[in-house]
Amino acid sequence: MERRGPAAPGAPGADAVREELARLHAVLIDSGLVAWTSGNISARVAGDRFLIKPSGVPYDRLTPESMVLCDLDGHPVADDTLKPSSDVFAHAYIYRQRADVGAVVHTHSAYATAWAARGEPIPCVLTAMADEFGGEIPVGPFALIGGDDIGRAVVRTLAGHRSPAVLLRNHGVFTIGAGARDAVKAAVMCEDVARTVHLSRQLGEPVPLPAADVEHLYDRYHNAYGQ
Repeated sequence: MERRGPAAPGAPGADAVREELARLHAVLIDSGLVAWTSGNISARVAGDRFLIKPSGVPYDRLTPESMVLCDLDGHPVADDTLKPSSDVFAHAYIYRQRADVGAVVHTHSAYATAWAARGEPIPCVLTAMADEFGGEIPVGPFALIGGDDIGRAVVRTLAGHRSPAVLLRNHGVFTIGAGARDAVKAAVMCEDVARTVHLSRQLGEPVPLPAADVEHLYDRYHNAYGQ
């Protein structure tokens, strides 16, 4: 049975989210995480709704106004001329199941997607991975685009994991966060560590971090690091 959770506490209004999403979609391009019209970001707004990138619109044409407002079933709630992303039902499913999630990002970034194509999780062999992901970046099953199968795969795979990122086999990366910036950061970091671990494997087998060190690094990063 589905859990239809409330909007995240303090979920911002639509206008603020539209502006943020327009800015952050540009970050996906600048970070080399997407190509042409692939990939998307969505974010909750107050009132159990979310905004998501329109389907098939080039990144250089995205504006705050072009983001499509949807309900938690993935259906547009206004008479927009633009259709939501083809991943809209996957995003909607994640929001229904995870009341703590305020934003979802999907990319086909090259190195992380190469791991996904192998159906292999990224092992935790870097302090940056322990910091951000609290362990390995898990891999989930293949799921077809268009319905909520991808959302189900994301939720099921991340259950019991601290990682905000998941690799979907033969597809790409999905990340979650309390807000859109958090989810984009996870996508950027996922690609960064995927590249580094891949390079290390060209030299030999990477050395895994001990579990106790992973715990220490994760706790420090999330509870002491920064301002």
